[in-house]
Amino acid sequence: MSMHSQMTPPTQGTGQGGANAGFVTGYLDALALVERLHRLLLDVIKDEFERVGVIEINSVQALLLFNVGDNEVTAGELKTRGYYQGSNVSYNLKKLVEMGYMHHQRCEVDRRSVRVKLTEKGRMICKLVKDLFEGHSEGLMQKAVLDMDELDRINTALRRVERYWTDQIRYIY
Repeated sequence: MSMHSQMTPPTQGTGQGGANAGFVTGYLDALALVERLHRLLLDVIKDEFERVGVIEINSVQALLLFNVGDNEVTAGELKTRGYYQGSNVSYNLKKLVEMGYMHHQRCEVDRRSVRVKLTEKGRMICKLVKDLFEGHSEGLMQKAVLDMDELDRINTALRRVERYWTDQIRYIY
């Protein structure tokens, strides 16, 4: 079932409903595309890992390692900084620590908080993902899929939507 089928078509004719029909459709298309792109990104990472023989971790965990990078962070920071797109940060952090991809340590200031950073094994996965993304970047430029101006416009538009959604959440509480 698509997002489109969840919405009642706006009324045609005079008034706001008819005038906004095209915008609502475009907005729903954009939402569906963002969702599909995220899932596709995870599939691309999974396929690359299968190609190079990394089968111990999943693509969500690999993306988490990439986003942590050289930083030392808490699970809460991963959530608030938007570094994690998945269902359970704590579970994935625990698994990554158990498998030796991350090191964890209680925070000296707040003993309730645990800080994590990548081990050498985790940095190797981070580099694999970084290399994959750099290869994609080069391919997008070489095949003229996107130029820098188009990329800037996409990023600007997505940041504006992000700010709008953030504001909507703030106004709820």
